[in-house]
Amino acid sequence: MNANAENQESESKMDGLKWVVVFALLAAAVVGNYLYSDVSVVLRTSAVIALVAVAGITAAFTAKGKAAIHFASESRMEVRKVVWPTRQEATQTTFIVLAVTVVMALALWGIDGIMVRLVRLVTGV
Repeated sequence: MNANAENQESESKMDGLKWVVVFALLAAAVVGNYLYSDVSVVLRTSAVIALVAVAGITAAFTAKGKAAIHFASESRMEVRKVVWPTRQEATQTTFIVLAVTVVMALALWGIDGIMVRLVRLVTGV
């Protein structure tokens, strides 16, 4: 076994421990918020935010956390490449969608009316 494989194995064992810590911190935030309901809302909220932040930071140091951060940064770079429509294009497209929706609603309403009359004619109701 080489040093890289041993390093990855020890990191994977540490990842399990880190996830246990993450879930323990989140559970402590939920249970603590419930148990200390008589304490000021500001203090409880601050404690919950602090525990969630520490849990998030701890999760970021796991292999999956690093992969999620890498994915988010790549997604951000891709969003920067998008050519967004102008206000005029967005407005025109919105009106086209609304017009098609109204036309389709009227068409379906008409077809429904015809079908109701046909069913009445066939059943005699």
